[in-house]
Amino acid sequence: MGLLKKINQPHDLRQLSMAEMDSLAREIRELIIDTVSKNGGHLASNLGVVELTMALHRVFDSPRDRIVWDVGHQAYVHKILTGRRDAFSSLRQFGGLSGFPKRTESPHDAFDTGHSSTSLSAALGMAVARDMAGDDYQVVAVIGDGSLTGGQAFEALNHAGMLRRKMIIVLNDNEMSIAKNVGAMSEYLYRMRTAPTYSRIKRDVEVLLKNIPSIGQKVAHTAERVKDSLKYLLVPGMLFEDLGCTYIGPVDGHQLPLLLEIFEKAKTINGPVVIHAVTQKGMGYEPAETNAGKFHGVGPFCVGTGEVCQSTAVPSYTKVFGDALTDLAEQDASITAITAAMPDGTGLRKFSKLYPERFFDVGIAEQHAMTLAAGMAAQGARPLVAVYSTFAQRGYDQILHDICLQELPVVLALDRAGLVGDDGPTHHGVFDYAFLRSMPNMTIMAPKDENELRQMLYTAFQLQAPCAIRYPRGCAVGVPLEPGWRLLPKGKAEQLEHGTDVCLWAVGSMVEFARQAQRELGKEGLSVGLVNARFVKPLDRELLADTARCGCLVTLEENVLAGGFGSAVLEAVNELYPQAPVRVLRLGIPDEFVPHGKKEELLALLKLDVPALVERINAFVKGEKYE
Repeated sequence: MGLLKKINQPHDLRQLSMAEMDSLAREIRELIIDTVSKNGGHLASNLGVVELTMALHRVFDSPRDRIVWDVGHQAYVHKILTGRRDAFSSLRQFGGLSGFPKRTESPHDAFDTGHSSTSLSAALGMAVARDMAGDDYQVVAVIGDGSLTGGQAFEALNHAGMLRRKMIIVLNDNEMSIAKNVGAMSEYLYRMRTAPTYSRIKRDVEVLLKNIPSIGQKVAHTAERVKDSLKYLLVPGMLFEDLGCTYIGPVDGHQLPLLLEIFEKAKTINGPVVIHAVTQKGMGYEPAETNAGKFHGVGPFCVGTGEVCQSTAVPSYTKVFGDALTDLAEQDASITAITAAMPDGTGLRKFSKLYPERFFDVGIAEQHAMTLAAGMAAQGARPLVAVYSTFAQRGYDQILHDICLQELPVVLALDRAGLVGDDGPTHHGVFDYAFLRSMPNMTIMAPKDENELRQMLYTAFQLQAPCAIRYPRGCAVGVPLEPGWRLLPKGKAEQLEHGTDVCLWAVGSMVEFARQAQRELGKEGLSVGLVNARFVKPLDRELLADTARCGCLVTLEENVLAGGFGSAVLEAVNELYPQAPVRVLRLGIPDEFVPHGKKEELLALLKLDVPALVERINAFVKGEKYE
């Protein structure tokens, strides 16, 4: 780390020669590979933007100039170059650096990100605020070609072209988001990357005109319209210029001298500028170059071989879901599967290979995914949308208005529900109970283990109404899978233990924690009942009324308390026993954003691990205050 030790702030880059910049790029890649191999993280995307980020920070004056990173999957180099080199080993660790840009972490992080397609809107807003204040700093948005498939990016492009504010958009085109990009925009960018004819003819025309003695420069200036017409003839669409942006590219995103020249030129252009930089995801690390999807978001791995460390043989909930859906699709030809650019992350890869005509990857477009499913369901198909819980938030209105209002039988498979660990607050799926529970016609289920997940998926397809199943990230419990399929009675919970002192109502991932707490409380002499709620909506009011007779209920959920499962139980108890002294303790996530860290660390922080649950429930039953 010879040269890298000298880079404490971005302006230090300006003291380096081009040869030293190349050496620095190698050192940065080595640091990223070493750190991610230990901590996990987004590897391929960050390796692909090393030169691009170095060029940005050499030309622009951060933090005075604002640089907004779309999603933030590619912001590790930015963090290293902006004073966080020595802290980089703490990446994604509890109390350490976030895996995404975070304004509270550094003044160089202009905007918090984590979800895609937001950078252009944020950057345009900054440009407007700058102009209102009479300031003159630069605003740069770095957006990937995958993020450009999101509708919000097009909305911002449309507005930017109308407002004509000075801003720079760096389109980082590596032909991938998480999986390989799909859709017309991806094909458009491909045609632009592979259309050298235009660049060659444009260059030849400029040389020819400028070599005419005396009048060459004037003729070249007059010929701008001719060159523009060549663009339309030889480059498909010219979408960005049609939207009012000056377009530069495609350019090699790994050629530092070229990038420096282009960024300097872009600073002088009034109005929005799009710089189309073509990069290679995983650049500099062969396993990531050859399998960029695997190394997009990766756990700890062996640097020498690229093999990901496997800690257990228990299958993940995602795999169990994917296998079950494929089995059900074999029996029912009306079942379709939809993903928003995440066929591997949501477990749909197997389905896509077996039933390609029934598989739809819509790109990073969750809103479209939801209404696409609604349209299918309206005409008799049985669509399922597999999406991470945190990204389902992006389709809130479509779920409410297009699915629930029409009571269409769309199944939402919400992966990564609850605390997801190292990716932090933008990725924790802890709001779905609350925002789905308020929607009429919606059924919400959460399994206690992988076997129950299979049966819930089968049950969801038997319902003629909207249904959501939410399940956690990572390994399942490890129970054997029962053969065949079993219909779960809608709204019926499962009583696992009877008790007379207190009854625990747990849902989803918290059932296992509640079971352990129940055993520990039993050792202390308490008679503790335990219910696996299964359904957040509708609740099993009959069983709730029966178990409430003990006078004490405790709800446990890996979701926010505000409007969540515990709130539903409290509302129901108030209606069932308006005069009876039934006490309810709700245990879940308080009204705050949860930081990043290992899941067990976060559960301990939130006092939701087993030792804390035992103390809190014991104090509640005894009427004592829990400190």
